[in-house]
Amino acid sequence: MTEGTVQFAIPGLPEPCQTWYKVVGDLASSPEPPLIVLHGGPGACHEYLLPLTDLAPSKPLVFYDQIGNGRSTHLPEKNGDEAFWSTDLFKNELDNLLSHLGLRNRPVDVYGHSWGGMLAAEWAAAPPSPVSLRRLVLSNSLASMEVWRIGIKALRDKLSEDIQEVLDRSEEKQDFASPEYEAAVEVFYKRHLSLARPWPMPEVQAALDWFAKDATTYGTMYGPSELYISGSLRDWTCIPSLHRIKVPTLLINGAQDEAQDVAMQPFFDHIPKAKWITLDNAAHMSHVDQRERYMEHLKTFLTA
Repeated sequence: MTEGTVQFAIPGLPEPCQTWYKVVGDLASSPEPPLIVLHGGPGACHEYLLPLTDLAPSKPLVFYDQIGNGRSTHLPEKNGDEAFWSTDLFKNELDNLLSHLGLRNRPVDVYGHSWGGMLAAEWAAAPPSPVSLRRLVLSNSLASMEVWRIGIKALRDKLSEDIQEVLDRSEEKQDFASPEYEAAVEVFYKRHLSLARPWPMPEVQAALDWFAKDATTYGTMYGPSELYISGSLRDWTCIPSLHRIKVPTLLINGAQDEAQDVAMQPFFDHIPKAKWITLDNAAHMSHVDQRERYMEHLKTFLTA
């Protein structure tokens, strides 16, 4: 296991930023293509995806904290700057990391969870196609905010009336910091973020902790919670470009997932070589809720 940072120069900033990364396994000697892990959020950071180390040592893995988050450079002064926090910024960061690790011209597999899946899909579909990409995993993700909203609304409508009233009242007042709102959101999270108990499991808590420490990217790009989309990704879609993804692609979500089937369906409809698995008794953190089954599916797909 090795850790390091790579300089990432961003136009308009006086000094280069630092992208922190961790490599599990041996990139130099392993015959297996490494798995590049793109975390969700934006801002959830890499820790909640560390169960993927179950794939090691036969499969090298590269974890990293996206810029603005975790152990990478934080930029709180860019809070609210929608033009700065673009998907292009994070695609460029990924390319920069791959170049630093000597992986641009070597076969790699890429895994994206939630927002990381959105980023991975955009990166994989961008012309020209990434020549080094061998296989793609889009886990608990969404192809557009339009279809995501449909799924979220359907889940929200199943909450009790009193919880829905709290959510509606808080949104009307734009009051997202009250204990009442936080308690209502937690009800939703226990149903659709993770089903693993006791709540929250360490991996889930790790992601929630990072949101609390620095909400710059999440707040600017998504919003105050999973139930209220107000950030720069509010009209995001990658559906028109999905046909450009030519590599075998695995889609995974949970039956109780925030990423309902309606959010995943366009991936399956438009990516030519897509396989889709939905895990029962699993929510958005399917890799935590059904860890053993989840890893079995990953291993089967990545070694086929």
